[in-house]
Amino acid sequence: MASIFQGIGAATSSLSSSASFETKILQFNSLRSVSGRKCGSVVMRAGGANMDSGSNKIGGRADQLVTNAVATKADTQAASTASKPGHELLLFEALREGLEEEMERDALVCVMGEDVGHYGGSYKVTKGLAEKYSDLRVLDTPIAENSFTGMGIGAAMTGLRPIIEGMNMGFLLLAFNQISNNCGMLHYTSGGQFKIPIVIRGPGGVGRQLGAEHSQRLESYFQSIPGIQMVACSTPYNAKGLMKAAIRSDNPVILFEHVLLYNLKERIPDEEYVLNLEEAEMVRPGEHITILTYSRMRYHVMQAAKTLVNKGYDPEVIDIRSLKPFDLYTIGNSIKKTHRVLIVEECMRTGGIGASLTAAITENFHDYLDAPIMCLSSQDVPTPYAGTLEEWTVVQPPQIVAAVEQLCR
Repeated sequence: MASIFQGIGAATSSLSSSASFETKILQFNSLRSVSGRKCGSVVMRAGGANMDSGSNKIGGRADQLVTNAVATKADTQAASTASKPGHELLLFEALREGLEEEMERDALVCVMGEDVGHYGGSYKVTKGLAEKYSDLRVLDTPIAENSFTGMGIGAAMTGLRPIIEGMNMGFLLLAFNQISNNCGMLHYTSGGQFKIPIVIRGPGGVGRQLGAEHSQRLESYFQSIPGIQMVACSTPYNAKGLMKAAIRSDNPVILFEHVLLYNLKERIPDEEYVLNLEEAEMVRPGEHITILTYSRMRYHVMQAAKTLVNKGYDPEVIDIRSLKPFDLYTIGNSIKKTHRVLIVEECMRTGGIGASLTAAITENFHDYLDAPIMCLSSQDVPTPYAGTLEEWTVVQPPQIVAAVEQLCR
Protein backbone atom coordinates (compact mmCIF):
# COMPACT_ATOMS: atom_id res chain seq x y z
CA MET A 1 0.00 0.00 0.00
CA ALA A 2 2.92 2.33 0.74
CA SER A 3 4.02 2.03 -2.89
CA ILE A 4 0.55 3.09 -4.03
CA PHE A 5 0.71 6.35 -2.06
CA GLN A 6 4.32 6.97 -3.01
CA GLY A 7 3.28 6.62 -6.65
CA ILE A 8 0.49 9.12 -6.23
CA GLY A 9 2.74 11.49 -4.30
CA ALA A 10 5.49 11.35 -6.91
CA ALA A 11 3.07 12.01 -9.73
CA THR A 12 1.53 14.97 -7.93
CA SER A 13 4.40 16.49 -5.95
CA SER A 14 4.39 19.56 -8.16
CA LEU A 15 0.84 20.29 -7.07
CA SER A 16 1.45 20.00 -3.34
CA SER A 17 2.53 23.60 -2.83
CA SER A 18 -0.60 25.00 -4.47
CA ALA A 19 -2.98 22.56 -2.80
CA SER A 20 -2.65 23.85 0.77
CA PHE A 21 -5.52 25.61 2.40
CA GLU A 22 -5.23 27.08 5.86
CA THR A 23 -8.41 26.82 7.87
CA LYS A 24 -8.54 29.65 10.32
CA ILE A 25 -9.06 28.36 13.83
CA LEU A 26 -11.26 30.64 15.82
CA GLN A 27 -10.23 31.22 19.38
CA PHE A 28 -13.06 32.14 21.64
CA ASN A 29 -11.92 34.02 24.70
CA SER A 30 -14.05 33.89 27.76
CA LEU A 31 -16.44 36.81 27.72
CA ARG A 32 -16.72 39.02 30.73
CA SER A 33 -19.88 38.69 32.72
CA VAL A 34 -22.30 41.56 32.48
CA SER A 35 -23.73 42.45 35.85
CA GLY A 36 -26.69 44.27 34.33
CA ARG A 37 -28.69 41.04 33.86
CA LYS A 38 -29.17 38.29 36.38
CA CYS A 39 -30.17 34.73 35.70
CA GLY A 40 -33.77 34.23 36.71
CA SER A 41 -35.83 31.14 37.32
CA VAL A 42 -38.85 29.81 35.49
CA VAL A 43 -42.06 30.47 37.43
CA MET A 44 -44.30 27.44 37.06
CA ARG A 45 -48.00 28.14 36.83
CA ALA A 46 -50.70 25.77 37.97
CA GLY A 47 -50.93 22.89 35.52
CA GLY A 48 -47.65 23.91 33.86
CA ALA A 49 -45.38 21.37 32.21
CA ASN A 50 -42.61 19.97 34.37
CA MET A 51 -39.30 18.64 33.13
CA ASP A 52 -38.17 15.33 34.57
CA SER A 53 -34.50 15.83 35.39
CA GLY A 54 -33.75 12.20 34.58
CA SER A 55 -35.16 12.25 31.09
CA ASN A 56 -36.49 14.45 28.33
CA LYS A 57 -40.13 13.69 29.03
CA ILE A 58 -42.19 16.77 29.70
CA GLY A 59 -45.21 16.35 31.93
CA GLY A 60 -48.53 17.23 30.36
CA ARG A 61 -49.60 16.49 26.82
CA ALA A 62 -48.11 18.77 24.16
CA ASP A 63 -50.53 20.24 21.68
CA GLN A 64 -50.74 18.43 18.38
CA LEU A 65 -48.76 19.97 15.55
CA VAL A 66 -50.78 22.13 13.18
CA THR A 67 -50.31 20.77 9.68
CA ASN A 68 -51.41 23.97 7.97
CA ALA A 69 -49.35 26.30 10.10
CA VAL A 70 -48.47 29.71 8.73
CA ALA A 71 -45.11 29.95 7.04
CA THR A 72 -42.19 30.89 9.23
CA LYS A 73 -39.57 33.36 8.08
CA ALA A 74 -37.27 30.56 6.97
CA ASP A 75 -40.11 28.81 5.12
CA THR A 76 -40.82 31.95 3.12
CA GLN A 77 -37.18 32.20 2.09
CA ALA A 78 -37.02 28.50 1.19
CA ALA A 79 -40.11 28.76 -0.98
CA SER A 80 -38.50 31.51 -3.02
CA THR A 81 -35.40 29.45 -3.82
CA ALA A 82 -37.27 27.49 -6.50
CA SER A 83 -36.98 30.47 -8.83
CA LYS A 84 -33.28 31.06 -8.12
CA PRO A 85 -30.56 29.93 -10.52
CA GLY A 86 -28.67 26.77 -9.71
CA HIS A 87 -29.33 23.07 -9.81
CA GLU A 88 -31.20 20.67 -7.58
CA LEU A 89 -29.33 17.88 -5.82
CA LEU A 90 -30.06 15.32 -3.16
CA LEU A 91 -27.81 15.56 -0.12
CA PHE A 92 -25.72 12.51 -1.06
CA GLU A 93 -25.32 13.95 -4.57
CA ALA A 94 -24.18 17.27 -3.11
CA LEU A 95 -21.54 15.45 -1.07
CA ARG A 96 -20.40 13.65 -4.21
CA GLU A 97 -20.28 16.87 -6.21
CA GLY A 98 -18.15 18.57 -3.56
CA LEU A 99 -15.83 15.57 -3.38
CA GLU A 100 -15.55 15.33 -7.15
CA GLU A 101 -14.78 19.03 -7.53
CA GLU A 102 -11.97 18.75 -4.98
CA MET A 103 -10.54 15.63 -6.64
CA GLU A 104 -10.57 17.50 -9.95
CA ARG A 105 -8.95 20.55 -8.37
CA ASP A 106 -6.25 18.74 -6.37
CA ALA A 107 -4.62 15.46 -7.45
CA LEU A 108 -3.51 14.87 -3.84
CA VAL A 109 -7.11 14.15 -2.80
CA CYS A 110 -7.93 10.43 -2.58
CA VAL A 111 -10.67 8.28 -1.08
CA MET A 112 -10.49 4.99 0.77
CA GLY A 113 -12.94 2.77 2.56
CA GLU A 114 -15.17 -0.26 2.22
CA ASP A 115 -17.01 -0.47 -1.13
CA VAL A 116 -16.15 3.13 -2.07
CA GLY A 117 -14.81 2.05 -5.48
CA HIS A 118 -16.88 0.54 -8.26
CA TYR A 119 -19.84 -0.11 -5.93
CA GLY A 120 -19.97 3.62 -5.20
CA GLY A 121 -20.19 3.53 -1.43
CA SER A 122 -22.97 2.26 0.82
CA TYR A 123 -24.99 5.43 0.14
CA LYS A 124 -23.57 6.14 -3.34
CA VAL A 125 -21.57 9.21 -2.29
CA THR A 126 -18.56 7.97 -4.32
CA LYS A 127 -20.52 6.55 -7.25
CA GLY A 128 -18.65 6.92 -10.55
CA LEU A 129 -15.45 8.30 -8.99
CA ALA A 130 -13.41 5.09 -9.38
CA GLU A 131 -14.13 4.99 -13.11
CA LYS A 132 -13.14 8.64 -13.47
CA TYR A 133 -10.08 8.79 -11.21
CA SER A 134 -8.87 5.15 -11.15
CA ASP A 135 -8.53 2.62 -8.36
CA LEU A 136 -5.40 4.34 -7.05
CA ARG A 137 -7.34 7.42 -5.93
CA VAL A 138 -10.57 5.65 -4.99
CA LEU A 139 -9.30 2.68 -3.05
CA ASP A 140 -11.49 -0.21 -1.94
CA THR A 141 -10.28 -1.61 1.37
CA PRO A 142 -10.88 -4.80 3.34
CA ILE A 143 -13.30 -4.76 6.27
CA ALA A 144 -10.59 -3.52 8.61
CA GLU A 145 -11.43 -0.04 9.92
CA ASN A 146 -8.43 0.25 12.24
CA SER A 147 -6.05 -0.65 9.43
CA PHE A 148 -7.35 1.57 6.62
CA THR A 149 -7.89 4.52 8.97
CA GLY A 150 -4.28 4.23 10.08
CA MET A 151 -3.24 3.91 6.44
CA GLY A 152 -5.13 7.12 5.67
CA ILE A 153 -3.44 8.96 8.53
CA GLY A 154 -0.05 7.79 7.25
CA ALA A 155 -0.98 8.97 3.76
CA ALA A 156 -1.89 12.38 5.16
CA MET A 157 1.49 12.58 6.88
CA THR A 158 3.19 12.16 3.49
CA GLY A 159 1.24 15.06 1.97
CA LEU A 160 -1.86 13.44 0.49
CA ARG A 161 -5.39 14.53 1.41
CA PRO A 162 -7.32 11.32 2.06
CA ILE A 163 -11.03 11.02 2.74
CA ILE A 164 -11.86 8.00 4.89
CA GLU A 165 -15.41 6.71 4.54
CA GLY A 166 -16.84 4.68 7.37
CA MET A 167 -19.66 2.55 5.97
CA ASN A 168 -21.37 3.36 9.26
CA MET A 169 -19.99 5.71 11.91
CA GLY A 170 -20.46 2.97 14.49
CA PHE A 171 -17.83 0.89 12.71
CA LEU A 172 -15.27 3.64 13.31
CA LEU A 173 -15.20 2.69 16.96
CA LEU A 174 -12.87 -0.05 15.75
CA ALA A 175 -10.52 2.73 14.59
CA PHE A 176 -10.82 4.85 17.74
CA ASN A 177 -7.20 4.24 18.69
CA GLN A 178 -5.98 5.55 15.33
CA ILE A 179 -8.29 8.57 15.45
CA SER A 180 -7.51 9.55 19.04
CA ASN A 181 -3.85 8.67 19.50
CA ASN A 182 -2.62 9.44 15.99
CA CYS A 183 -5.03 11.52 13.94
CA GLY A 184 -5.68 14.18 16.58
CA MET A 185 -2.28 14.28 18.24
CA LEU A 186 0.47 13.73 15.65
CA HIS A 187 0.72 17.39 14.68
CA TYR A 188 1.43 18.24 18.32
CA THR A 189 3.55 15.23 19.26
CA SER A 190 5.73 15.70 16.17
CA GLY A 191 6.44 19.27 17.15
CA GLY A 192 4.58 20.55 14.11
CA GLN A 193 6.62 18.45 11.66
CA PHE A 194 3.51 16.68 10.34
CA LYS A 195 0.14 17.96 9.26
CA ILE A 196 -2.78 15.55 9.12
CA PRO A 197 -5.11 16.90 6.39
CA ILE A 198 -7.60 14.04 6.56
CA VAL A 199 -11.40 13.89 6.42
CA ILE A 200 -13.26 11.09 8.19
CA ARG A 201 -16.90 10.91 7.12
CA GLY A 202 -19.86 8.57 7.04
CA PRO A 203 -23.51 8.00 7.99
CA GLY A 204 -24.79 7.81 11.53
CA GLY A 205 -27.78 8.66 13.67
CA VAL A 206 -31.03 6.89 14.39
CA GLY A 207 -32.39 5.42 11.16
CA ARG A 208 -35.48 3.49 10.26
CA GLN A 209 -35.23 0.41 12.45
CA LEU A 210 -31.55 -0.27 11.83
CA GLY A 211 -31.01 -1.63 15.33
CA ALA A 212 -28.80 -0.41 18.17
CA GLU A 213 -25.42 -1.10 16.53
CA HIS A 214 -26.32 0.85 13.36
CA SER A 215 -28.02 3.74 15.15
CA GLN A 216 -25.05 5.20 16.98
CA ARG A 217 -24.62 8.90 17.66
CA LEU A 218 -20.88 9.18 18.17
CA GLU A 219 -20.39 12.96 18.11
CA SER A 220 -19.63 13.15 21.82
CA TYR A 221 -17.21 10.20 21.60
CA PHE A 222 -14.92 12.15 19.29
CA GLN A 223 -15.52 15.61 20.74
CA SER A 224 -13.07 15.07 23.58
CA ILE A 225 -10.14 14.22 21.28
CA PRO A 226 -7.68 17.14 21.12
CA GLY A 227 -6.71 18.39 17.68
CA ILE A 228 -9.82 17.28 15.76
CA GLN A 229 -12.53 19.46 14.26
CA MET A 230 -16.11 18.19 13.90
CA VAL A 231 -18.94 19.36 11.68
CA ALA A 232 -22.42 18.00 10.96
CA CYS A 233 -24.22 18.66 7.67
CA SER A 234 -27.99 19.03 7.47
CA THR A 235 -28.82 20.30 3.95
CA PRO A 236 -27.44 19.66 0.45
CA TYR A 237 -26.07 23.22 0.41
CA ASN A 238 -24.06 22.94 3.61
CA ALA A 239 -23.13 19.31 2.91
CA LYS A 240 -21.25 20.34 -0.23
CA GLY A 241 -19.74 23.46 1.30
CA LEU A 242 -18.55 21.68 4.43
CA MET A 243 -17.16 18.76 2.42
CA LYS A 244 -15.03 21.10 0.31
CA ALA A 245 -13.87 23.07 3.37
CA ALA A 246 -12.97 19.90 5.26
CA ILE A 247 -10.90 18.57 2.36
CA ARG A 248 -8.98 21.84 2.04
CA SER A 249 -8.32 22.11 5.77
CA ASP A 250 -4.90 21.16 7.11
CA ASN A 251 -6.59 19.88 10.27
CA PRO A 252 -8.20 16.46 10.69
CA VAL A 253 -11.96 16.89 10.29
CA ILE A 254 -14.78 14.48 11.11
CA LEU A 255 -17.87 15.09 8.97
CA PHE A 256 -21.06 13.62 10.42
CA GLU A 257 -23.85 12.76 7.98
CA HIS A 258 -27.28 11.56 9.06
CA VAL A 259 -28.55 8.41 7.43
CA LEU A 260 -32.08 9.83 7.09
CA LEU A 261 -31.03 13.05 5.35
CA TYR A 262 -29.32 11.63 2.26
CA ASN A 263 -32.45 12.01 0.11
CA LEU A 264 -33.18 15.63 1.02
CA LYS A 265 -33.35 17.79 -2.11
CA GLU A 266 -32.32 21.44 -2.41
CA ARG A 267 -31.29 23.91 -5.09
CA ILE A 268 -27.64 24.89 -4.71
CA PRO A 269 -25.58 27.47 -6.63
CA ASP A 270 -23.86 26.60 -9.89
CA GLU A 271 -20.79 28.59 -8.93
CA GLU A 272 -18.22 27.21 -6.51
CA TYR A 273 -18.57 27.96 -2.80
CA VAL A 274 -16.80 26.83 0.35
CA LEU A 275 -18.27 27.22 3.84
CA ASN A 276 -16.52 28.09 7.08
CA LEU A 277 -15.92 25.03 9.23
CA GLU A 278 -16.37 27.04 12.45
CA GLU A 279 -19.54 28.93 11.62
CA ALA A 280 -23.12 28.26 12.68
CA GLU A 281 -26.11 28.89 10.40
CA MET A 282 -29.01 31.18 11.30
CA VAL A 283 -31.97 29.10 10.11
CA ARG A 284 -34.78 31.29 11.42
CA PRO A 285 -34.39 34.71 13.10
CA GLY A 286 -36.61 35.27 16.13
CA GLU A 287 -37.02 37.21 19.35
CA HIS A 288 -38.39 35.03 22.13
CA ILE A 289 -36.04 32.06 22.52
CA THR A 290 -32.84 30.65 20.99
CA ILE A 291 -33.13 27.03 19.83
CA LEU A 292 -29.76 25.42 19.11
CA THR A 293 -29.74 22.21 17.10
CA TYR A 294 -27.94 20.34 14.33
CA SER A 295 -28.29 17.53 11.79
CA ARG A 296 -31.67 15.76 11.65
CA MET A 297 -33.09 17.60 14.68
CA ARG A 298 -33.04 20.80 12.62
CA TYR A 299 -36.14 19.50 10.85
CA HIS A 300 -37.90 18.47 14.05
CA VAL A 301 -37.27 21.96 15.39
CA MET A 302 -38.58 23.65 12.25
CA GLN A 303 -41.69 21.48 12.35
CA ALA A 304 -42.26 22.55 15.95
CA ALA A 305 -41.56 26.18 15.00
CA LYS A 306 -44.64 26.26 12.77
CA THR A 307 -46.84 25.35 15.71
CA LEU A 308 -45.03 27.81 17.96
CA VAL A 309 -45.64 30.65 15.50
CA ASN A 310 -49.35 29.86 15.51
CA LYS A 311 -49.26 30.02 19.30
CA GLY A 312 -47.68 33.47 19.23
CA TYR A 313 -44.03 32.56 19.88
CA ASP A 314 -41.13 33.79 17.76
CA PRO A 315 -38.27 31.26 18.12
CA GLU A 316 -34.79 31.87 16.74
CA VAL A 317 -33.38 28.64 15.29
CA ILE A 318 -29.64 28.12 14.85
CA ASP A 319 -28.03 25.09 13.23
CA ILE A 320 -24.71 25.04 15.07
CA ARG A 321 -23.07 22.87 12.32
CA SER A 322 -19.64 23.15 13.96
CA LEU A 323 -19.63 20.68 16.83
CA LYS A 324 -16.02 21.50 17.70
CA PRO A 325 -15.32 24.33 18.17
CA PHE A 326 -18.69 25.93 18.87
CA ASP A 327 -19.46 29.22 17.11
CA LEU A 328 -19.89 31.16 20.34
CA TYR A 329 -20.04 34.46 18.44
CA THR A 330 -23.30 33.59 16.66
CA ILE A 331 -24.68 31.73 19.65
CA GLY A 332 -23.80 34.53 22.06
CA ASN A 333 -25.36 37.28 19.95
CA SER A 334 -28.60 35.30 19.80
CA ILE A 335 -28.66 34.72 23.57
CA LYS A 336 -28.08 38.42 24.23
CA LYS A 337 -31.24 39.09 22.21
CA THR A 338 -33.58 36.31 23.41
CA HIS A 339 -32.23 35.55 26.93
CA ARG A 340 -33.56 31.97 26.75
CA VAL A 341 -31.95 28.82 25.35
CA LEU A 342 -33.29 25.43 24.29
CA ILE A 343 -30.86 22.83 22.95
CA VAL A 344 -32.28 20.01 20.83
CA GLU A 345 -30.02 17.12 19.83
CA GLU A 346 -30.14 13.47 18.84
CA CYS A 347 -27.00 12.71 20.80
CA MET A 348 -27.25 10.95 24.15
CA ARG A 349 -28.24 13.02 27.16
CA THR A 350 -25.31 11.99 29.36
CA GLY A 351 -22.08 13.54 28.13
CA GLY A 352 -23.58 14.60 24.80
CA ILE A 353 -23.00 17.65 22.61
CA GLY A 354 -25.80 19.40 24.49
CA ALA A 355 -23.97 18.96 27.79
CA SER A 356 -20.81 20.57 26.39
CA LEU A 357 -22.83 23.35 24.79
CA THR A 358 -24.67 24.00 28.05
CA ALA A 359 -21.35 24.31 29.87
CA ALA A 360 -19.97 26.74 27.27
CA ILE A 361 -23.08 28.94 27.40
CA THR A 362 -23.13 28.95 31.20
CA GLU A 363 -19.47 29.93 31.34
CA ASN A 364 -19.70 32.73 28.78
CA PHE A 365 -23.27 34.05 28.80
CA HIS A 366 -24.71 33.24 32.22
CA ASP A 367 -25.62 36.85 33.03
CA TYR A 368 -27.68 37.19 29.85
CA LEU A 369 -30.02 34.31 30.74
CA ASP A 370 -33.49 34.96 32.14
CA ALA A 371 -34.28 31.24 32.47
CA PRO A 372 -32.30 28.03 32.99
CA ILE A 373 -30.91 26.34 29.89
CA MET A 374 -33.00 23.37 28.83
CA CYS A 375 -31.60 20.47 26.77
CA LEU A 376 -33.68 17.86 24.96
CA SER A 377 -31.62 14.79 24.04
CA SER A 378 -32.04 11.13 23.16
CA GLN A 379 -32.64 8.66 25.95
CA ASP A 380 -29.64 6.90 27.48
CA VAL A 381 -30.66 3.50 26.11
CA PRO A 382 -29.62 1.38 23.12
CA THR A 383 -31.85 2.28 20.19
CA PRO A 384 -34.66 -0.30 19.99
CA TYR A 385 -35.41 -2.11 16.75
CA ALA A 386 -39.18 -1.66 17.06
CA GLY A 387 -40.23 1.48 15.20
CA THR A 388 -42.58 2.80 17.88
CA LEU A 389 -39.97 2.35 20.60
CA GLU A 390 -37.29 3.89 18.37
CA GLU A 391 -39.37 7.07 18.10
CA TRP A 392 -39.72 7.25 21.88
CA THR A 393 -35.94 7.41 22.32
CA VAL A 394 -35.57 10.48 20.06
CA VAL A 395 -36.85 14.02 20.67
CA GLN A 396 -40.12 14.67 18.83
CA PRO A 397 -41.66 18.03 17.79
CA PRO A 398 -44.40 18.05 20.50
CA GLN A 399 -41.69 17.87 23.17
CA ILE A 400 -40.00 20.89 21.63
CA VAL A 401 -43.27 22.83 21.62
CA ALA A 402 -43.89 22.01 25.29
CA ALA A 403 -40.31 22.95 26.27
CA VAL A 404 -40.55 26.36 24.57
CA GLU A 405 -43.88 27.05 26.26
CA GLN A 406 -42.32 26.19 29.61
CA LEU A 407 -39.27 28.40 29.10
CA CYS A 408 -41.22 31.39 27.79
CA ARG A 409 -43.76 31.58 30.63
